[in-house]
Amino acid sequence: SCHRPAGQRASPEPGSGGLPEGVEYIPTRKKGKNPMKPVGVAWYSLYARTRLGYLFYQRQVKKARERYPHGHSVPQPYCFPGVKILPIPVLSNNYSYLVIDTGSSHAAVIDPSDPLAVQAAIEEEGVMLEAIFCTHKHWDHSGGNEALCQKHNSCKVYGSALDAIPQLTNPLADREKVSVGCLTFEALATPGHTVGHMVYVLDGGPFGSPPCLFSGDLLFLAGCGEPFEGSPETMLASLDVAMGLGEDTLLWPGHEYALECLTFASLLEQDNSALEQKLQWAVQQRQEKRSTCPSTLGEEQTYNPFLRTHRPELQEALGLWQGMGEDPDAFRARVLKEVRRRKDLYQAT
Repeated sequence: SCHRPAGQRASPEPGSGGLPEGVEYIPTRKKGKNPMKPVGVAWYSLYARTRLGYLFYQRQVKKARERYPHGHSVPQPYCFPGVKILPIPVLSNNYSYLVIDTGSSHAAVIDPSDPLAVQAAIEEEGVMLEAIFCTHKHWDHSGGNEALCQKHNSCKVYGSALDAIPQLTNPLADREKVSVGCLTFEALATPGHTVGHMVYVLDGGPFGSPPCLFSGDLLFLAGCGEPFEGSPETMLASLDVAMGLGEDTLLWPGHEYALECLTFASLLEQDNSALEQKLQWAVQQRQEKRSTCPSTLGEEQTYNPFLRTHRPELQEALGLWQGMGEDPDAFRARVLKEVRRRKDLYQAT
């Protein structure tokens, strides 16, 4: 069955005051780990640019299939008239997304990490895979491209030519649009995490739905990707591109990082009621192994510190003030850099 949002999707009701009865939340590192967290320059180069990275990815896939035979989370399909979005939980915390034009049964997949999981969803839905949209080159987002292309001969692989995306057939430029059945996706260049990172926006207008942002490793629920190949200024500009899409836009991130990101954010803004409520809700979701996506960009602006660099309350919490004559965006980049530094320290503990 599908969940169908009615108009703008509001934040789910999480309850009030403290954690839900009977729930004890202990923020530990027991969840599936992101291989990029303990990263250094040498390790990142090996992961992103050599065969060792692919071998590491294969090990990730094998371990995740053994540990999570049915996926790390219980996904909730979303349906609009003519469209079905099916999150596919893969690896230890990634999401791939199967997006279906229900009228023609043509489909696209975003970031097919595990080809077996994606193929199983394709077969269960009885659809024809027409396109693969890759947000970036990292194996945990592109590792399934080759196997799926072998299975689906007419399938095209889209992404940036600036990233070494496996099996890339159709390089995309910023703002270029691609049709899959009656679906229209727009590619937006959002460098920072990688130099060629792209996000994809599904136009919901023809179906009476909000836009859908498939954000890869640019933006997570309450979080933001590491700027491995960009500066704070570059990352800030890319986040601003995403935030220009409108508050009702549904956010479909590349990872299930909600609990960690919300817990970190709560340490920065302890009096943020929207953040407190979202954390309570996320605790309940994850206790039941349920997915926390999608959120909306409107929601994210109320609790995601990486999108609140303009907010005086966050700036004050960080002990940062705009200098005399300092460009506002330069100051926001400085705030973003400090939030990123603290998040990295939080991850390391």
